[in-house]
Amino acid sequence: MIGFKKYINKKNIVSASVFFSILFLTASLLFYFLNISTNKTANTKKHTLDETVLKTTACQTVPGIKFVTAVIKPIEFEINNRFWGWRPNDLIEFTDNINNFQLGVLEVTRRSVVALAERISRTGSTASFDKNLGDAMNWFMVKSDSFWFPSAESKYKTGIKNLNDYIKRLSISDASFYTRTDNLIPLLSSYEDLLGSCDEDLIKQKKDGDNSNSFIADNYFYYAKGVTSSLYTILQAIQIDFKETLNSRHGAKLLAHAIESCHTASNINPWIITDSKLDGILANHRANIAAPVSHARFYIGALIKTLST
Repeated sequence: MIGFKKYINKKNIVSASVFFSILFLTASLLFYFLNISTNKTANTKKHTLDETVLKTTACQTVPGIKFVTAVIKPIEFEINNRFWGWRPNDLIEFTDNINNFQLGVLEVTRRSVVALAERISRTGSTASFDKNLGDAMNWFMVKSDSFWFPSAESKYKTGIKNLNDYIKRLSISDASFYTRTDNLIPLLSSYEDLLGSCDEDLIKQKKDGDNSNSFIADNYFYYAKGVTSSLYTILQAIQIDFKETLNSRHGAKLLAHAIESCHTASNINPWIITDSKLDGILANHRANIAAPVSHARFYIGALIKTLST
């Protein structure tokens, strides 16, 4: 007992404290890298993808190729190019920011593919569904956290393949893509609803009876970033493929404003998410991103009204 007390002296306590402090700092830096640094890298790469969507298909005159390519790019990046791949179905969740970002991307993909399958590729309600789009719609409906039988990644990859097959068929006039106003309006309405949901989560003070705080605020923040990042890519393609429809109703400027708002939201990259009071010293990052999200929703809503008249 005397020897044990002799061993645990002030010098050993200080050494142990230093060791555990370094260990904690190392773990914190690793967590920072996984949650923040990879997200910033992804944003940089996604902007490159945005330009690629427009440049690589610039020679194509077939309507729909740019739009479907833009629908594919965000989800394809998250599955095939994101460090650590698809994360919402990981058995052990080491990160949550990227997870929520990917869920936002997935939701935009789902709504876009549903609009493609049910409306944009059909002449009317009595027309048959396109086989590739019908299959893709089903695969993207697989739960995001499904780990096995089936795994989310495998089915989403199959859905991407179906969309690429549809693009090939479009290029040889073996598939249809109709840029009518009555096809564009439901697509934009689904985006407006999604942005409205994000807006509500970003400004509300309670979630299911629990006070909102910094521990869950980042979930809403990164989900909204995933949504706006995908919409930024897709709306640019709509600007091209639906150009005649937009110009005929004088809606091009409204869409351009929505694109800019999505771009602004997707480029807000704080190191740490804080959920301070609006008049507090620290930032309220939910409120910061809520402004451009709300603007994007407003301009899309205004565009829908313009197209409807």
